[in-house]
Amino acid sequence: MTDKGEEPTVAQIDEQLRDEGRRRMAGNTQAFLRKHAPFDKMSAAALQTFGDKARITFYPAGSEIVGPAAGNVRFFYLIESGKVQARQAGEVTVTEYSILTLGAGESFPIGAVTAGRPSTNIYTALEDTFCYQLPAEDYLGLMASSPEFNLFCTQYIASLLDQSRRQLQQQFAQKASEQQTLNSPLAGIGARNPLAVRSETPLREALEIMSRAGIGSIIVTDAEHKPLGIFTRSDLLDRVVLADLPLDTPTSQAMSAGPFTLGEHATAYDAMLGMATHGIRHVLVTDHAGRLSGVVSERDLFALQRVGLRQIRQAIETASDVEALKRSAADVRQLSFNMLAQGIGAEQLTQFISALNDALTRRVIQLNLDRHDFTGIDWAWLAFGSEGRDEQTFSTDQDNGIVFAVPAGEDEAALKERFLAFALATNKDLDAVGFPLCKGNIMASNPQWCMTLDAWKEQFSEWIRKPEPTALLNATIFFDFRPLFGKSELADSMRRHLLAQAASSPIFLQAMARNALDVGPPLGKIRDFVTDLEPDHPGKIDLKKYGSRIFVDVARIYALATGVHNTNTLQRLRLTSQCLSAKTEEVNAVLDGLNFIQLLRLQHQYLEGEPGRQGDNLIDPERLNELDRRILKESFRQARKIQSRLKLDYQVQ
Repeated sequence: MTDKGEEPTVAQIDEQLRDEGRRRMAGNTQAFLRKHAPFDKMSAAALQTFGDKARITFYPAGSEIVGPAAGNVRFFYLIESGKVQARQAGEVTVTEYSILTLGAGESFPIGAVTAGRPSTNIYTALEDTFCYQLPAEDYLGLMASSPEFNLFCTQYIASLLDQSRRQLQQQFAQKASEQQTLNSPLAGIGARNPLAVRSETPLREALEIMSRAGIGSIIVTDAEHKPLGIFTRSDLLDRVVLADLPLDTPTSQAMSAGPFTLGEHATAYDAMLGMATHGIRHVLVTDHAGRLSGVVSERDLFALQRVGLRQIRQAIETASDVEALKRSAADVRQLSFNMLAQGIGAEQLTQFISALNDALTRRVIQLNLDRHDFTGIDWAWLAFGSEGRDEQTFSTDQDNGIVFAVPAGEDEAALKERFLAFALATNKDLDAVGFPLCKGNIMASNPQWCMTLDAWKEQFSEWIRKPEPTALLNATIFFDFRPLFGKSELADSMRRHLLAQAASSPIFLQAMARNALDVGPPLGKIRDFVTDLEPDHPGKIDLKKYGSRIFVDVARIYALATGVHNTNTLQRLRLTSQCLSAKTEEVNAVLDGLNFIQLLRLQHQYLEGEPGRQGDNLIDPERLNELDRRILKESFRQARKIQSRLKLDYQVQ
C-alpha cells in the first residue's frame, strides 16, 4: 500500500496487475472446470485447489507432450483447448482404429500418473493446444481429498471401455457395409427418382431447388432425362463463386460432366468399386433405356443392412426343413455382426445370439417331434454351458440333455430308448444347422445325459458329496442349465434340489473354489501379458480359458452359495454382490472387465473365423491397439481381484 497522496511505484503496479491476472485466470479456470466431468461434481474447495496448483502450458501443433522417454510421469494433463493424439510408442502405421484423439475437457495419462510410472503412450498435439498441468503430488493429493475426483480416476476403465466400443464400431461398421451390400442390386438402394434439372436451367434456379430440398447435389439431364453431369456444393465454390460465374449461366457450364453411371441390375459391389476407382461419392443409376432412375451415395452403401430380426424370426418359425434353418442360422450370425457394428454391448449381444439360437433349436426339436410322439409325457430339453448361461458367442457347439418323468404303467428303459432315438436325430440336425456336435459327447443322445428327474437329482447329489476332479469338471458344465423346450417345471425342480444341496456342503464349495483358482489371468511381472501358457499357440492368449472362464467360475460358486437361481454370469455377479455387501463401483469394474473380454472374443471370432467354421478365442495382444491393450490388462486385473476375494472367502491356500 502507498501513503495517501503518493503515486504507486512501477513494481507495485506490476504486482497489482499480476494479482488481478491471477484472479481472472482462477475464475476462468473454475468456469472451464465446471463444464467437464468430474469437475462439474466436485466441491468448490477442490476446484480451488486445482486452480491454485495447476498451470496452463502451450504446445504447438506437432509437438510431443509426454511419452515413455520422459520417465515417470510428473504431471496430470487436462486439455483446455485443442486436440491431442495418443498412440502406442513404436507404432509405425497410425490408423483410425489404433489411435485415440482427446479434446477439450479430457485428461491424460491417468493410469501412468496414478501408478507413478512412465506413459506407455506418446501424446502429441494435433493442433495448437493449451493444457492444464497438475503436478503428480498435487494430483494424488486431490484424489485423496475429493471423492468425486477419486471415483473418476479409479473407474477410468468404464470410460476407456466406452471409447473402445466407439472405435470398434467404426471398424466393424466399415466391414459390415462391405460384406452386407456386395450382392444387392442398385435398383433397391439409395434415392429413387432423384431431383434433376435440364442442362439449360440457370444456376440460380438449380441452387434454389437444392436449398428447398436440403440436398448437396443435383443431377443435370438432357431432354430425354439421360444424365449429363452432376452439380455439387464443391462445384459451387470452385466453378461459380471463385470463378465469378453469373447465376444466370446454364447449369451445364458449372457441372461435373461425364458422371459415372451403372444400370439398375448392377450390384452395390460395382458401385463401391466405381467410387473407389474414380474417387467419387455418388453413382447415378439408369434404367434399360439409359434414363436416370436413381442415385446411390457412400452413405447409402454404408447404411444398407441385409437382414432384420423380424424376417429371421419369421423364417425360423416357418422353416420346413434343416436347409431352411441353416440359412436362418447364417442370417443370425450376420444380424449379430450388424449389431456389433452398431455398438451393441457384449452382454446384450451374447444374450441376443443365445435367444435366436434357442429359436433355431426349438424349431429343430419341433420338426423332429413330427416323427417322435411324446404326448402325455412330461419332459424337457436342457441347455448346458454357455447356452445355459445365455452368453453364447459366434463359436459354440452343442451341450444339451433331456430330463423326463415316467408315467404310471410305462417302462422306463423303453421310454428312454425312444428319447435317445429322438435326441440322436435332433443332435444331427442341429449339427447340420450350424451347431457342431460336442467333442465331449455332452448331448441328449448320450444315455448319461438323458435321465429321469430323480436320476438327475441323484447325479447332482453324487457330484456334491464326492467332489473329485471329474465331478468338479462336470459341475462347471451341468450346473449352468436351463430348459429350452418342454415342461420347465422339471428344470425348476432340478434347480431347487441343486441349490439346497450345494448350500449345505461347504466342503464342495471349497473344492470348487480351489478348482477355479487353478487358472489365473495371464498378467506378467515384467511384460504386460504372459503369452506362453498354450504350447501349441505361442504368443497367444486364450480369452476364454484365461479370461471369461475366471469370471464364470467365480460367479457360479457364489451363486450356489447364496441360492441365486440365475445362470447368466453377469446377473449372478450383480445378485451375489448384494448378498456379499460388495461396493457398487467394485462390482461395476468387474462387470466392465468381463464385458470387454467378451467383446474381444466376439470381434476376434467374426473377423478371424471362416464362413461355416468356428472361430477361436486365441488373440495376439501385440496386435491390439494401445487402448484395447490397456483395457485388457485392467480386465485381467479385475479377474485377479475376484479370485483374491474367492481365495480369502474359502480359505484356499
